[in-house]
Amino acid sequence: MIGGVDTHKHTHYAAAVDDQGRLLGHKEFPATDHGYQALLDWLRTRGQVHTIGVESTGSFGAALARALTSAGENVVEVNRPNRLARRMDGKSDRLDAEQIARAVLGRTSTATPKAKSGIVEVIRTLRVTRSSAVKARTQAFNTLFGVMIGAPSPLREELVVLTKRTLVNRCLRLRPETDDLITLVDDSDRLLMAGVKTALRDLARRWKALDDEVKTLNNQLEALVRAAAPDLVELHGVGVEIAGQFLVTAGDNADRIRNEAAFAKLCGVAPQPASSGRTTGRHRLSRAGDRAANSALYIVTIVRMRHHPRHASTSSAAPTRA
Repeated sequence: MIGGVDTHKHTHYAAAVDDQGRLLGHKEFPATDHGYQALLDWLRTRGQVHTIGVESTGSFGAALARALTSAGENVVEVNRPNRLARRMDGKSDRLDAEQIARAVLGRTSTATPKAKSGIVEVIRTLRVTRSSAVKARTQAFNTLFGVMIGAPSPLREELVVLTKRTLVNRCLRLRPETDDLITLVDDSDRLLMAGVKTALRDLARRWKALDDEVKTLNNQLEALVRAAAPDLVELHGVGVEIAGQFLVTAGDNADRIRNEAAFAKLCGVAPQPASSGRTTGRHRLSRAGDRAANSALYIVTIVRMRHHPRHASTSSAAPTRA
């Protein structure tokens, strides 16, 4: 018996089919630990469970996939719906769950999901948090710079010549005439100066808080990445950032990647056949795979071609990025 689960935020919908693709039943369950166990118990009453296909194992289905794997079940990741079946039969949770189960039965979906239960998952979570903090820090400084450019001339002339971090530190020391701006409403010049100083000071405080957060996350990530893959970090051209991306791409259960060719395809660097008719032997660059891992490999290649003794002497041209 094959199971299929269409995952959502609050509920999961399961369907079971036999080895001939005939529907054995379908039912909805809450997306909780109790619901995961009830879903598994229900599937087991339909017959001996061979494989369970789960949609979106990287988001809504992550906790379910962990629970099913811990219970000893074979879990397969299914992320692409059958579009032809959707056009012919429509869309509903029941139909989606059936199509997930049939995708597993037909072996059109065979990927083992990431475990998301160890040090690599912690690294991934911290990387996502740091990325958000970096974007917010950049936005805060861009806003600060825009406010400074439009500030009254005496203040603008003092600040515009400063470098980035010096500008932030100077804005941190700004002291508005008063924090109660309403008291200056009758004096437009004083009100403008006090308002601009208040905005610059608050934006500088925001940037400083985000900068401290990014530094803390960087230190935590470096320690975790070096603990998880010390040999990888020591490779020429592979720093903590690149190594962290490779770890996230592979996942905690890296054994799901069978060989180098599978990893190359996962990273979008395996050439794809592009032959048709009488034209044979053609290949093209892959546009699929993990684009962040593809970018990391590209950076490593550039560094090695420019600086590594074994590669710098053979070619100085940059490779084409997939």
